Amino acid sequence: MLRAKLIIISAFSILAIAACGTSEPERFSIVANSGYESSLFRQHCAICHGPEGDGKTLDDGTIVPSLRKGEFKKIGEANIYEQISEGGNGMTPFRTQLTEREMRLLTDLVHNKLRQ
Repeated sequence: MLRAKLIIISAFSILAIAACGTSEPERFSIVANSGYESSLFRQHCAICHGPEGDGKTLDDGTIVPSLRKGEFKKIGEANIYEQISEGGNGMTPFRTQLTEREMRLLTDLVHNKLRQ
């Protein structure tokens, strides 16, 4: 009897540990974050990319890509910085609107926080 109980407890323990190991990391929320980089995103990027960077379709039918998933996830940090700075593919360049520090903060936000 005791052996059966130990086997059942062991089985549940293994299942519990396995369930903990497969959970996805908590999604970073731009809306809920009070950091300066999130404020910059809300001010300059959310109008096209959406409040959480998930992308959207604009009124004119233009599809703005998600910054969190899909093909964009393969783009490196240098390319993200260049896209923010120089624009292109329908995006406005921000090199005259943002400081170097602000562009770096946005690059870090997109590259390291939105891709979790």
